[in-house]
Amino acid sequence: MLSIRNLNISFGETRVIHNLSFELKRGTTMALVGESGSGKSVTSLAVMGLLGPKAIIDADEMKLDDLDLLHLSPEEHRLIRGKRMAMIFQEPMTALNPSMRCGEQVCEMILQHESISKEEAKQRVIDLFTEVRIPEPEAKYNAWPHEMSGGQRQRVMIAMALSCSPELLIADEPTTALDVTVQGEILRLIKELQVNRNMAVLFITHDLGVVAQVADEVLVLFRGVVREFGPVQRVLKSPKDEYTKGLLECRPPLHTRPFRLTTVEDVLTNAEVDKHEVKSNFEEIESRSPLLEIQHLEKWFPLGKTTLFGTSEVYKAVNDVNVVLYPGETLGLVGESGCGKSTLSRCLVHLHEADAGQIFWKGRDITKLKGSALRSLRKEIQMIFQDPFASLNPRAKVLQILTEPMEVHGLNGNSNGRKAKAIALLKRVGLGEEALNKYPHEFSGGQRQRIGIARALSVEPELVICDESVSALDVSVQAQVLNLLNELKEEFGFTYLFISHDLSVVKYMSDHLMVMRRGVLEEYGHADDVYSNPSSAYTRKLIDSIPQID
Repeated sequence: MLSIRNLNISFGETRVIHNLSFELKRGTTMALVGESGSGKSVTSLAVMGLLGPKAIIDADEMKLDDLDLLHLSPEEHRLIRGKRMAMIFQEPMTALNPSMRCGEQVCEMILQHESISKEEAKQRVIDLFTEVRIPEPEAKYNAWPHEMSGGQRQRVMIAMALSCSPELLIADEPTTALDVTVQGEILRLIKELQVNRNMAVLFITHDLGVVAQVADEVLVLFRGVVREFGPVQRVLKSPKDEYTKGLLECRPPLHTRPFRLTTVEDVLTNAEVDKHEVKSNFEEIESRSPLLEIQHLEKWFPLGKTTLFGTSEVYKAVNDVNVVLYPGETLGLVGESGCGKSTLSRCLVHLHEADAGQIFWKGRDITKLKGSALRSLRKEIQMIFQDPFASLNPRAKVLQILTEPMEVHGLNGNSNGRKAKAIALLKRVGLGEEALNKYPHEFSGGQRQRIGIARALSVEPELVICDESVSALDVSVQAQVLNLLNELKEEFGFTYLFISHDLSVVKYMSDHLMVMRRGVLEEYGHADDVYSNPSSAYTRKLIDSIPQID
């Protein structure tokens, strides 16, 4: 279906793909695996004709069945894009037009390539929404992208990609930012549609657990070079290349808790890794006076009136939650999108005001703090956000990003003292002094997250809230960041509230673990006990949804 021989892609003097060759057969799925910057997405965009004029593409062959993709004009490429080959992009909120209703966007694709009426196109869209299991497909036809959940938006993207029955489907990290349960549904859906429609699927991911679920063959890329290729079971069970072994080893283990996760660099350099297992000392942890106590906490959001003269309804994003956080521990918080995880954390730092209940910090009620008292509290409780590119000021250099919080709280004396502290923080998170004069866009995703961590540490907090802070990172970068967080906890005695939808990561990091569902605390206990013997069917569902290689 797709044949590529000796593909080279360059931007100016920089070559990003080196002599890439592979064949993808009809009715099969090939996984393209590697870290960010390995060349996965660039390869797919070259096939789709979406790289633009600055890219220099050279190859002996790039064919879609019998069609030569190398010598198509932009107009010829546009005519087959969506018709013979289609792509599911990584972030549907970015890929979907926010100013068009979801159904209309899929309808536009159909009308672009086929001579049918608008009514026939609309009916096909509704049928597609049914096929990809979007609830209430007729109502969702008129929904805006922001009115859909992440999983539903991804289903709209799949429906759009399938709307003209393509022969080749390229899925570029289609499940990276999704909950494990939604991810499992999307993976099963793509597999079913591929079998039913006899499509060829090129599946791009950095998660080898996902590869085990969907792929027939796997191709491992590292800095634009093929490091390993073969049947998925052979590559995952008996990898020959050290880089592939590194990708497999840096995933958080489910049944043990080593002191340090292995990184890809450790494997490539044959570095010794401390593998001794860490056990939580619950007697000591629970004998301490609580650092943070949450009692009957509630946060509501208005839904508006259902009728003209009716009463306004509210959605309880956090509903009667009670929990205790002890000094020096990591409390894991897990649940699907919309369960109330982030809302709860934002109530703790007063980015949301609680509607009911109480929050106690070191025994003091902080629920209604205002003014200077609240400002002082924010020095003690800091947050590392999920998306460092969105949470770092794009117009500020790293020096300002790190020193501004110190200046606000009157720390480290004068500007020279604050700069020296910023340099020390950068060194501690694995970055050099040269980073001070750069902007956020000049860093990789993992480097930006390190800057976000340094910013949180700049005011010397006691509690650090990690809100999905590793969810969008490659498994190799994720391992580095998790190791860093644990090292900082040991060095500075931090307490963490670690929030994620990935239960394997939360279990590895946490002493206690709490599970939320629809605003309610579903389960709470020692992390290993909750994982080994969940009392809730919902927790069991989350555990069963974790992608596993075995």
